[in-house]
Amino acid sequence: MGLFDRMGRVVRAQLNHWVGQAEDPEQILEQAVQDMQADLIQLRQAVAQAIATQKRTERQCHQAHSHADAWQHRAHVALQNHSESLAREALLKRKTYLITATALSEQLQQQQTLAAKLKRNLREMEPRLAEAKAKKELYIARARSAEASYRLREMLKRSSAAGAGAVFDRMETKVMDLEAQAEVAAELGRDPMAERFAALECEHDVEQTLEAMRRQIRSQNAPQLPRFD
Repeated sequence: MGLFDRMGRVVRAQLNHWVGQAEDPEQILEQAVQDMQADLIQLRQAVAQAIATQKRTERQCHQAHSHADAWQHRAHVALQNHSESLAREALLKRKTYLITATALSEQLQQQQTLAAKLKRNLREMEPRLAEAKAKKELYIARARSAEASYRLREMLKRSSAAGAGAVFDRMETKVMDLEAQAEVAAELGRDPMAERFAALECEHDVEQTLEAMRRQIRSQNAPQLPRFD
């Protein structure tokens, strides 16, 4: 085996090792899509929770304003009845609800901002997930095609014309060896006595044929005597 042949085998063996140790593209892509789907589910849950919290805060803020309005009306009634102390207490209650309403309004603004951001992320993520699914199928098809091409090239290398020619050359040499062995066996298997008798029989047949031909020639050359009837 030549140096380049040995180097080629070493390189192919290393490539096979790398291919065997490499991560499966299908599993990686499938896991990536599953992670995106899980993130999308969590994002949808977060959006739903943010909207529910926002609505609850809106109700609380509305109730705080309603209570503040109610205590303001009570203070007005108390003042009409010449009860300034009771009116003052009612106004303090009103102030407390207004403070609560103000705090809730600030929370509501923050929640609205957060909900709007989550909704925007959700709108952006849904098409990204659809695109990822499409790319996943494309990349899986390309990976399978690349793997099939690699295995086909390896198969063609193993069954190349040069390799097949070497096989035929070896078989031709083997057949010639077998033919030579058959000829030797035939030579060793001859019977000298039988061959001598066969030669004698052949010579006898030749002599008989020659004698017959001589007689024919003599009869053709003999003078023809006149006939008297």
